[in-house]
Amino acid sequence: MKWYFWQLIMSNISEYIQNNPHESHRLLGLKYEQLQQLLEKAIKLHHQKQQLVESKKTRIIQGGGGRKPKLSPSEQIILTLTYLRQLTTFQLLGIQFGVSETTANDIFNYWLPIIGELLPPSLLEQVKKNSSDYEVVKEILTEFELIVDSYEQPIERPGEYQEQKNIIQVKKPVILEKVN
Repeated sequence: MKWYFWQLIMSNISEYIQNNPHESHRLLGLKYEQLQQLLEKAIKLHHQKQQLVESKKTRIIQGGGGRKPKLSPSEQIILTLTYLRQLTTFQLLGIQFGVSETTANDIFNYWLPIIGELLPPSLLEQVKKNSSDYEVVKEILTEFELIVDSYEQPIERPGEYQEQKNIIQVKKPVILEKVN
């Protein structure tokens, strides 16, 4: 019963993105098409790395045994992107995706370098090793405005004054009577 509940939650997150592709930008910071491309490339790179590790192993027992992961590779990537976008705790991320806090942390730390290989590095990361270039870039960047990556969401408010007045509750003073 417990396993089914967590699978239901996780499938709802994946299904939500599948059914509402326009919401992927709001949830993960990537358009749906970009997300699909990233998933394909990251999973392909993941399989290549697994094959490389398997080719170097000396096996006594045939591979393929053991417990299967609770999350598919695409769900693991979505977990990583969710952490990067929302900056939530691993405990909440684990609850959201139906895994333990430790597993959420392990998944994030596994996929972050893979995603980092696929996405272009920032200007600061490119010049981090060369201190003179780093100082020049820092100086250039101080001249620019800071732009925050956010998604504007309309706030639902009652349109008319009377509607607002009906919603707002006013505290009435409490009068206590002295009882002898």
